Amino acid sequence: MSTHFDSFDISPVPAPAWDAAAPENFRGIYGMPSFVTVTTSDMAASVTFWTGVLGFFSLFEIPGRLVHLRRWAFQDVLLVPGTPPQEGASSPAVNFACVQAQIEQVSAACEGFDGVVVSGPRDTPWNSREVEVLTPEGIRVVFTAAKPYDPATQEAANLRAVGITAPAHGVEDNEAHGR
Repeated sequence: MSTHFDSFDISPVPAPAWDAAAPENFRGIYGMPSFVTVTTSDMAASVTFWTGVLGFFSLFEIPGRLVHLRRWAFQDVLLVPGTPPQEGASSPAVNFACVQAQIEQVSAACEGFDGVVVSGPRDTPWNSREVEVLTPEGIRVVFTAAKPYDPATQEAANLRAVGITAPAHGVEDNEAHGR
């Protein structure tokens, strides 16, 4: 844990701030370093939910086979036809970064959708705020927004306890932090 450094320049996720602005949805084509595949028995309803409620857009579609959804760069979801997990089965989970304002937006957008369960928002011991959505397909989607670092908080003490500290002013981004 002695090689942490800031790398916000390679990520679409903005630096933590209460008023951080979300990046624009990313429409470029790239080799996806990771993605989530969601099986759905109702492709049209799933596209409506993921785009209208969770803030994704349809990047492209192969009719009857696949809809590629995306939000920011590296936040890719592939919807494919099939049978979703059975009710009562363990729900697969995926986490997506967001900004603070989007936590409440997602919560509010979920109201009125049958079969959607919202948990939170809640603050975490690792200095973020989250909202969890159980989608109609049975996928647990967690949106996580980092909170600004305040060294006087319990969250900061939790991070220091595992060797993660805020960089000192003027320290180069690639210098070691913590222990």
